Amino acid sequence: MPLNFSAAHSSRITKRTSKPPSSRRSATSPFASFTQRKPVQQSKSKPESSQLDDEDLFDERLNDLGLVTSLATDHSFSNVVEIVEYATSHIFDPLPERGGFNSVRIAEILNFRQSLPKLVTVAHVHALSKSPTATEKEISDLIKANILRKISIPGRGTGGSTIGEALILLKDLEEMLQRAEAISDALKHKFMTYLRTHPYTSPISPISFSLSDLHSLKRAGFLTLASQPFTSTPHSSTIPPTPSISIPTISRAASGSLAAVGGSGAVIEAGGSLSLRRESSSDASAASTTDLQLSLPNTGPYLRLLSTARAHLVALVQKSRFRETPVYLLRERWDGGVAAEESVVGRERRAGRGEFAGVLPARTRKWKGCWGMGFEWVMEEAVGGGGVELFETGSVGRGVRTTC
Repeated sequence: MPLNFSAAHSSRITKRTSKPPSSRRSATSPFASFTQRKPVQQSKSKPESSQLDDEDLFDERLNDLGLVTSLATDHSFSNVVEIVEYATSHIFDPLPERGGFNSVRIAEILNFRQSLPKLVTVAHVHALSKSPTATEKEISDLIKANILRKISIPGRGTGGSTIGEALILLKDLEEMLQRAEAISDALKHKFMTYLRTHPYTSPISPISFSLSDLHSLKRAGFLTLASQPFTSTPHSSTIPPTPSISIPTISRAASGSLAAVGGSGAVIEAGGSLSLRRESSSDASAASTTDLQLSLPNTGPYLRLLSTARAHLVALVQKSRFRETPVYLLRERWDGGVAAEESVVGRERRAGRGEFAGVLPARTRKWKGCWGMGFEWVMEEAVGGGGVELFETGSVGRGVRTTC
């Protein structure tokens, strides 16, 4: 069979020839002169307008319709005892069911919470009370009636983070004392009797206790040394004499030398004393027990937690442009962007699909550094301490701003 009679030449399937572009469109079409372009695809890396940071939502200052002077309107307390009981029982939030905690971390959190003393700062009590004057008078009456006990905390924090003084119910203090295994029952009874008969005494006099009893109480954490600065000598006058220090002489002295600070007798000439040592060796044992004040076990971790939470809350407020933000937005920041609570059915469906909307609570600062401290509690503490202040906006609820 010849090749010119193959199926390639006899097939009726012919290849369509291309036509010029002008023949494809109708000449009467109004869009004939426009060229076709592919739609531009937006980059996925750029956030949409609905996904902008929350700082861009408030590019102006919030409306200020007046300060919130007290948080007592949010609760119904009738006395200071109820405020103390509320504050000591609502410090932490409960552990979430699926928060990303392992068994070791859960035990660590629960043990840490259990070990803290039931203290509440005086500033926290004032934040939840209506009248500071009436609250101070009631606190004084409760201390006199052996219902409350005031713990002095000097030199802790500066400015708005100053803690100052704290309160504890005397029944809670007695319960902590009874759990102390290193203290004998006779010493427990003797120490509680002293506290009841001396409600206002501070520092605690060591005369009523033997040296071994004082060491036992200090090791258990119920007594601590009170730090005192330089004091004037017993023979100095009420108004210290003016020191005979020549300013030109100090200015000509070499930097870092003793003459640059006025010489060796500058403190003595001003009425002070350079030595805190006892003159006689018989008083050496009393030197470690003279300046004693009441303390509680694990007060140090409690104060560190309090300072950390205050500083973290203030730092979250300072992230905003004008150092002010709505309270609801600050709550989201404090929780670390954790997804809102869902129904049981919704959680089970998400768990079945292996999904989780939001950040795991175990990875947030709230649970890493603050051990799950509640937002409402730390807000009350910061308002009472003066680190932040609340104000009414009239549009987005309450606002919060820093005071420094």
